[in-house]
Order: sequence, then structure tokens, then C-alpha cells
Amino acid sequence: MTDVEYDLDQVTFYDSINPYHRFRDLLPILEHSLLPDHARFTPTVHATSLGKLMGMEHLYIKDETVLPSRSTKDRMAAVSLAYLQESGELNLITSSTGNSSTAYAYALPRFPNMKLCIVTAEAFARRVQASPSQQLRHIVLEDASFVDAANFTASFGEKERLTPEMGFFNPGRREGLKLAWLEAVEQVPRPIDWYVQAVSSAMGVYGVFKAAKELQDLKFANALPRLLCVQQASCAPMARAWAAGHEKIDPQFIVDRPSGIAASILRGNPSKSYPYIRRIVLESGGAIKSVGEEEIREARLLVRSREQLDPCYTASAAVAGLIAAVHSGLVSKRDTVLVNLSGADRPQNTGGVNGQYFARDGNDWRPHSVVPDQISQ
Repeated sequence: MTDVEYDLDQVTFYDSINPYHRFRDLLPILEHSLLPDHARFTPTVHATSLGKLMGMEHLYIKDETVLPSRSTKDRMAAVSLAYLQESGELNLITSSTGNSSTAYAYALPRFPNMKLCIVTAEAFARRVQASPSQQLRHIVLEDASFVDAANFTASFGEKERLTPEMGFFNPGRREGLKLAWLEAVEQVPRPIDWYVQAVSSAMGVYGVFKAAKELQDLKFANALPRLLCVQQASCAPMARAWAAGHEKIDPQFIVDRPSGIAASILRGNPSKSYPYIRRIVLESGGAIKSVGEEEIREARLLVRSREQLDPCYTASAAVAGLIAAVHSGLVSKRDTVLVNLSGADRPQNTGGVNGQYFARDGNDWRPHSVVPDQISQ
């Protein structure tokens, strides 16, 4: 685990409507031209209608659904690719449940000297919006889990001499994701008591808390937010370990074959990131909770009808988690709360998935030339 430290005495917030340039002194990029030129702050909505229903006057929603790939991961990709290029890592491999890979595919053409191989378990293949090119290779593993894809990424990357971009442990990712908080602090007219997000590895929450500490040290904010991390109950290894008071995710909490409607957070084994997340959640006085499918569906309908926003089920899980936390008394109705509406549904591939299929061969994987019927039809 490596964190980025800045000389805060040298930090300036520049007069720009582009967050990558306004907050560039808090990003780990030396050549600022590598960062997006035309980005804008995403809206932070004062959710008065939903808040009235919940009895909360100070409920705010960070609407990340307006980003190019409709996911907060666009922030991650923009900073991470610039960071990796400046680090001299130009041939990369990564795996994801769809959002990170799609965001990387969208940002990759801005770095023409870089090449990326993305690996996807078959169950998530339709969620990847990426067309193979000279820069981009997409490998789909038949009948595989997210953990299978992560393990394949490590072994295949070593074989092909590709650098694993490291997910949660890539500081460029976490530094990019903190931009949502840096923007929101300027958009919300009150100190924010709670930050709420649906999580898998929770790298975005980690980035947000780091940003909050930096703003506090800069005297730009007086207090740190309490953190509420939310998972779907069918795949909630962090929430279960938290509820049990465990410092690590024990084997009984791991979900080998995750399922659920909140597809982008179905990571059954976040064992490596959990100790770091547990530490900051404890430090903040927050919590890690899980919610059921019906709660998520109801929350999505409420956001649609009350605020005219259309989040995906993952983003809706954060809203469901907040509703449950208010009902239980964990979050006071008087608190100022910021919910990260981290993404929206993208059109899925209906005519087949652009990628090279690999099938199991004992303990190994072999290229497969035939696209399975359930994907192609």
C-alpha cells in the first residue's frame, strides 16, 4: 500500500471549472496536459423531495451518472492512466466487473503510446463497453468468477510481460476518485456530516476520506465526514466482517460465486483492501452495512420519482443503505449527508461481446475460438 503525500504549503486551487485543473496540485501528475481538458464538475443535487420524504432537510446527491461512461470510474481512469504513463508503465493488464474497464477503454485513446489488456469474467462481459483495437485487448473467461479473472490477470500478465495496474493498490485510481469529494465540498453550503457510497473494494471511499483530510489540513474544511459503506446482502463480505468485529475477512465471509442486481459491486473477496477500509471507517465513526434486493429496488424507484435521476442498482444500494441507517438511528435526520450516486446503466452488448474467449483447461485457461450461444444470441 502506497499513498501519495503532497506539500500542502504549495497547494493552490486554480480558477477553473475543470476539476482536473482546479485541483491539480492534489493530483499525482506532473504534466498537467495529460489530464482531461474539457471536464466539468458533476452536479451535486440538493435532494429536497427525497429528503422531505425521509425527514432530512440537508440531503445531497453527487450525480456521477453524467460522466462519459456514466460511472464515477471515469475519474479513476483519467488520473490513473496519466499516473501510469508518467511512471513509465505503458503495457498494462486489468480486470473488473465492467465499470473500470469501460472507463479505461474510454480514456485510453488519449494515451496513444499505451496498450491495455482487460480481463472479464463471462458473467460481467456484457457490461464492458470496449472495442478491441491495436491499443486494447479484451479477454473473456468462460464460466469464471471475478476472483478467477483476477487470478488470470496476474498469471497472464506475468507470462505476457504486462504490468498489472493493481486496482485498489494503484494510487492513481484512488487519487482520481477523490475528486468527487473535492467538488462536493465547494457545492454543498454546509459541513458534510456523512458520506455514503456503495462499495466493492471501497477505493472511492478511501480516496474521499484522504481528500477530506487534505482539505482539513489546508483549513478548507473543519471536520471529517463519517463514512457509510454499503454492500448488497447477497455479496457483503465487508459488511459481514464488520458486523462480526473482525479485523480481516475470514474465509466464511468470502462469496465464491457472487450474484445480485448491484452488479458492479459483486466482489466476493475484498480481503486485501478491507483492513485499510475498516481502519478509516472506524476512524471516521462510520459503519459498513448491507441491504437486500427489495430495499435496493425501492430506493431506485424513490430516486427516480422524487429527484428525476436514474441510478443503476449499485448506486441505488447507497441510497437504500442511507434509508436503513436513518431508520436505525445511526444517521440523524438533522445531519448533512452526501450520497455518491456512483453510476447509471449503460446499454449492454446485445449482438455478442467484443473479445477473445478463454475456456478452462484443467488448472489453466486456453483460447476458445467459438463464442458461447448464451452470449451471442
